[in-house]
Amino acid sequence: MMEKLVTTQWLADALGADDLVVLDCTIFLTMTDKGYASQSGRDNWAAGHIPGAGFADLNEDLVDTTSPHRYALPAPQYFADAMANLGVSDTSRVVLYDDNRSMWAARVWWMLRWIGFDNAAILDGGLMAWKAEGRELSTDTPAVTQGSLRAEARPRVIADKAEVLAAIDDGSTCLIDALPSASFNGEANIYGRPGHIPGATNASAAALVDSETGKYRDLESLRSLFPHDTGARAIHYCGGGIAASSTAFVQTLLGFDDVAVYTASLQEWVADPDAPMATVS
Repeated sequence: MMEKLVTTQWLADALGADDLVVLDCTIFLTMTDKGYASQSGRDNWAAGHIPGAGFADLNEDLVDTTSPHRYALPAPQYFADAMANLGVSDTSRVVLYDDNRSMWAARVWWMLRWIGFDNAAILDGGLMAWKAEGRELSTDTPAVTQGSLRAEARPRVIADKAEVLAAIDDGSTCLIDALPSASFNGEANIYGRPGHIPGATNASAAALVDSETGKYRDLESLRSLFPHDTGARAIHYCGGGIAASSTAFVQTLLGFDDVAVYTASLQEWVADPDAPMATVS
C-alpha cells in the first residue's frame, strides 16, 4: 500500500510501472459577478503534463451532471466505471495531482476512498513542484488500458445536510469550514448568505500548502490547524466540497479516524432559508 502523499522523486522513480496510473485533476476557478466559474484544466494538461498522465475531469466525467449542485457525487459504480475508463483497476496504484494547490486531486482521492479504493496518493506539490524541479513534461495522449474497478461504498466518509443539521446540536461532531477566514467570518459573501454553519471552526484549505512550493506544510504545522480529538467525528465543508476534500485529506493524513466531507456544502446549505448561518462579530 502506498503512502497517502508521495514526493516528485518517488513518482519519477515509479513512472512506467505497469500498475501505476497517474491522473491530472486540474480545475481552475475564476470569480465572476455570479460567483465562481469552473474551468476544466484539460487544455492545461494538453499543453504539458507528467509523462503518462491522463486527465480526470471533475467538471464532466466524474460527477453527476444532472444535479443542480456542482461536483455532485454520481452513483458509486458510475464513478468506479469512469475511473476504470482512465485505466484504474482494483490492483492499480494511483497518483493524483493538479496545478491548483492539490484541492482537486484531494477531491478525486476522497471519492476513491468513498468507493473503497485505498491505494491512491496525492503528489505533494503537484504540477507546480514537478515543473519547479525541471522534470520532464509531455504533450502526448497516453494509451489507456481499460481497467476494472469495484465500488464498495463507504457512506460514512460522505455527510449530507441532515447529518450536518444534527451535528450543530449534538456537541460531539466537529464541523470544519475549509473556506478563507473572510468567508467564515462573514466579511466576504461568496455563496449568497455570509458566514459559516453554526458551531464550525475554520481551517482554510489555503493554509495547508506553502504558496511558494505548492507542497503541504510539515505535519506539525498541519496538526496545529486541527486541535480536535483524533477519534471524534469530523465533517468538512466549503462551497462545493473541493477545499473541504483537502482539509479532510490532511486530517486523514494526521491519523483522524472518522472524517467526512459534506460534498454539497454551502451551495446546498445557503439555498435553504431554514438552514442557519453564523457570523463572527
